[in-house]
Amino acid sequence: MSRQWWGARTVAVGVLSGAIAVAGVGPAWAGVRTEAAAPASGAPSVSVVAAGEAEQTFSPELAAAIDEARRRVTSMAKTHPAAEVRTSAWNALRSSRGDEALVEWLAPGGGFDYAKQRARDSRARNKAYCERVVATHTVEFSPEVRAAAARALKGSAAEQAAFVRTGYAEAQRRDRAAREDGVRQQLEVGARDRDFVRELGERDPGEQVRVAARWALRPGAVDADVAEFFGYGWATGAALDLEAYRTRVADAETLRHHTLTLLIREATAAEAAVRGAADAAAARAEAERAWKAVSEHADAAQRAWLAEQAAAAAQAENWQAVALLSQESAQQLWKAISGTADSSRSAWAGESAGARDAAAFWQAMFDRAQDGESRARG
Repeated sequence: MSRQWWGARTVAVGVLSGAIAVAGVGPAWAGVRTEAAAPASGAPSVSVVAAGEAEQTFSPELAAAIDEARRRVTSMAKTHPAAEVRTSAWNALRSSRGDEALVEWLAPGGGFDYAKQRARDSRARNKAYCERVVATHTVEFSPEVRAAAARALKGSAAEQAAFVRTGYAEAQRRDRAAREDGVRQQLEVGARDRDFVRELGERDPGEQVRVAARWALRPGAVDADVAEFFGYGWATGAALDLEAYRTRVADAETLRHHTLTLLIREATAAEAAVRGAADAAAARAEAERAWKAVSEHADAAQRAWLAEQAAAAAQAENWQAVALLSQESAQQLWKAISGTADSSRSAWAGESAGARDAAAFWQAMFDRAQDGESRARG
């Protein structure tokens, strides 16, 4: 494969704030456990048991949302960029209070939001920066930088802040000086390599990779800048792009599911109100309108996830092509990106599969809402 640009390259986080009960019954969430899997649309409602309460009945839509919420929180516990969010998600999943703990964690102002706020703390950001440097700077290309970052990670918050302020730049200068002095092998940069980086700066699917590529070819840049792009700049941009994607979809899906919860609560209450209504026609029209709002919301969410799936698939395909190029090249310059290419391809393939599953959930919720509209029409 040529190093020319490869041209035309061939959760649902639910914020279950308050439960949704059929016939407007407000459930107590302490100790709630699902007794059965969510039935198909139109099947009898699911029973759950709350500690100290009589058995209460919930809509199949709520049961499906709870199951999906748990899957999405599990995904965040494994892959969310912020360590604070991952730890907090695991705590919610392992809580003896079951669904109640998930409800509180996912609710606006709850554990998810609090964990994100803690992640924005300067100490957390400094530590995350040190961790990213260790992950993206190899011992072969940047031994001084990697060693300094590893020492900072083992040190105090003050040492990590010092590394961010000045330590990284100082270690970077030592690494560059060693390469220029021939202490370590200099990496040859050819015109074709520069052309490839230029194409990345214009057309790579990752914004941060594009930024890193453009920086490597900024006015006044020399071969060492291009070599450093291959050595660690490309990997750093890739890590930031993946972090940005995961953060964005987690935030967006949390909001979508909070809205879904409110819409389902309104629709189930409206449908229950049809029974015994003085004006049955008006009550049916209101129930139909409420379920239509659910279906429109689910349809928009599904389309959003299909777009995310396409974006993640493009990234996976992109990194597969990079992996092939790094394997085919005999240049040492290209070897540095090989590991990043393999791990990035795998990560993006996982994100694409997750987006496909999320789109399927929203399609199923759309179908349930359509059934609700049909029931309301009678």
